[in-house]
Amino acid sequence: MKVAIIGAGWAGLAAAVSVTQDGHHATVFEASKVVGGRARALLSHLPDGTPVTLDNGQHILIGAYTDTLRLMRQVGLQPSELLLDLPMTLQFPDASGIPSGIRFPRWPTPLDALAGILGARGWTWADKASLLRSATRWQWQGFVCNESLSVAELCRALTHRVNAELIEPLCVSALNTPAAQASASVFLRVLRDALFGVQGGSHLLLPRTDLGALFPEAAVRWVEQRGGQLRLGCRVHALKPLAQTWLVDDEPFDAVVLATSAENATQALIRSAPLATNNVATQMHSWAHIASALRFEAIATVYAWGTGVTLPQPMLALRSTMAHPAQFVFDRGQLGGPAGLLAFVVSASQNDRATLQAQVLQQAQNQLQLDLQPVQTVVEKRATFACTPQLNRPPAQIAPGLTACGDYVAGPYPATLEGAVRSGLAVKF
Repeated sequence: MKVAIIGAGWAGLAAAVSVTQDGHHATVFEASKVVGGRARALLSHLPDGTPVTLDNGQHILIGAYTDTLRLMRQVGLQPSELLLDLPMTLQFPDASGIPSGIRFPRWPTPLDALAGILGARGWTWADKASLLRSATRWQWQGFVCNESLSVAELCRALTHRVNAELIEPLCVSALNTPAAQASASVFLRVLRDALFGVQGGSHLLLPRTDLGALFPEAAVRWVEQRGGQLRLGCRVHALKPLAQTWLVDDEPFDAVVLATSAENATQALIRSAPLATNNVATQMHSWAHIASALRFEAIATVYAWGTGVTLPQPMLALRSTMAHPAQFVFDRGQLGGPAGLLAFVVSASQNDRATLQAQVLQQAQNQLQLDLQPVQTVVEKRATFACTPQLNRPPAQIAPGLTACGDYVAGPYPATLEGAVRSGLAVKF
């Protein structure tokens, strides 16, 4: 089959690899000049003028992202060379110089989690006991709960410290939605896979290269070596179904995969519906109606630099408030980047770029005692869908021969790289 894939993000490229593996011919259309979508490389400069490759957002993976890791290997990459493998850690800077919080040892799953809880620095026995009781209950219930529950409601029995230093950071990093609004059932699913899914599932995998080199560029090479095509700077304007084919801007294809954002996919379907039969047009409008009801959250990454700056470890959790909004900071110098470059992540971001940058630089002074210079602040305004309870996500199938994939499409995971990859790999014809 001749398959058109519209969008060269992680989902679209996973779909391109999948359909190529199945023996089809993939043509990938990408409106921009780079691949990777919302997880791509970005060229910039340090304050002294030195060129530097950043990312349009600081991403991490975890050991439970088995499909992403397998796909990286399939296109010729070695995850062990590109990702720094660390035990799960959520530690906060401390005046003593020794970070406080939770850190798992390199023990077999789930003993690593048990040891990490018992050894959490700065936690009382009441804190640890509340988490052990709740974790035992969640495991006994199969990590399943009422679909209407929020994460905050699920975790009411936990102490304030555990909620503040573990649940909130985990929730906002995995679901990009505050615990009071986030889906407890999806949160538990991620916990299940991380803590009990595979050995090392809870490990943090921090990219030691830019996001373009982490998967998208290798995926393009793999597909092109097998006869596929990538058309950069090529925006698709119309889809038109015929008897057994689809016209993509008048070029015939046997099937089409919409691998763009929910907003762009919705606009494409509404624009193309008048060209379709009544039945297909109804299916297009129905899908677009579900997708357009999704609410989205922003993620900001504030890059800053300081001479001789090094963190105690490659990643630290930060105490996030309205005035100090970053939840995490990454030492890019320890991850293959230039020394002194830090990346501060603000999930579920609400302020404008200038305000965020000023707040984060002040946060660096207050919490890290660092006087930093701004490099670049990247705000993805529609980075992820808000992962709320009982959320109705659009299905993969739109109409005969027309499929959607993306981290927002119906599936078990929130808007993560793994969710995007899984949706792309699920494309079959």
